[in-house]
Amino acid sequence: MSIKLSQNQIGQRITQLRKIKGLSQDDLAKRVKVSRPSLAQIELGNRSVDVLELQRLSLVLGFSLDDFMSDNFSVGQNVEDRTEAKSKKTDERISAPTLQVTKFKNVLLYILERCAGKPNVGETVLYKLLYFCDFNYYELYEEHLTGAKYRKLPYGPVPQKLDTIIGQMMEKKMIKRIKTEYYDKMQTRYIPLAKADLTKLKASEKEVIDKVIEQLSDWSAAAISNYSHKDMPWLASKEGEEINYELAFYRDAPFSVRNYGDEIEEQ
Repeated sequence: MSIKLSQNQIGQRITQLRKIKGLSQDDLAKRVKVSRPSLAQIELGNRSVDVLELQRLSLVLGFSLDDFMSDNFSVGQNVEDRTEAKSKKTDERISAPTLQVTKFKNVLLYILERCAGKPNVGETVLYKLLYFCDFNYYELYEEHLTGAKYRKLPYGPVPQKLDTIIGQMMEKKMIKRIKTEYYDKMQTRYIPLAKADLTKLKASEKEVIDKVIEQLSDWSAAAISNYSHKDMPWLASKEGEEINYELAFYRDAPFSVRNYGDEIEEQ
């Protein structure tokens, strides 16, 4: 029995089918010849799908249009090559971040080294620089930079376990915490006492960090906080909960750091 599906229902079914097939958003977007942001909006239920796009999706994801539009459509029963899909799913990109403590410490040290002479870079600005380094890298390469988990708090995204890591670094004389007055307000700052081990960073990682520092490290705490509050990963997350890295693929300008349009044109 065919029914009139809402955009949300269509988006949810496409998302489920894509994941069972072991495809990333990027993979599916290329195959159906749409931009990744367009596919992201379809999956979110914010964009309609035209007939041609739906036909391409059915060919790639292995469903019949009649079944897809039916009331009793079951994702698990309607995907072709389920054995193959299961195998692919095992190899699918793992999006759950795992904190790489040594990498995180070196990224933190490198940012502090680069920003050592900037009086605006207190805790608030530092947290946001770390956030944009991690999420920009994930959007670009679909891999985690530090693997830090960020939680949505009223004053912006904050890396979890940061207090523990800071404590370890202070104990080992890698950094020093100081209190300074900045525009009539007390500010917590960190001074690097050790050099970052750049052999722990890939060239692509250092490039992303450098770009974030160049773009945002001169901003005030208020300005960078307001900016982070407009980024899709923060916007789409619930207060107090962990921010999903996959939300980086739903970004629009000026936050998106990946040129999806060129990727489609190359197909």
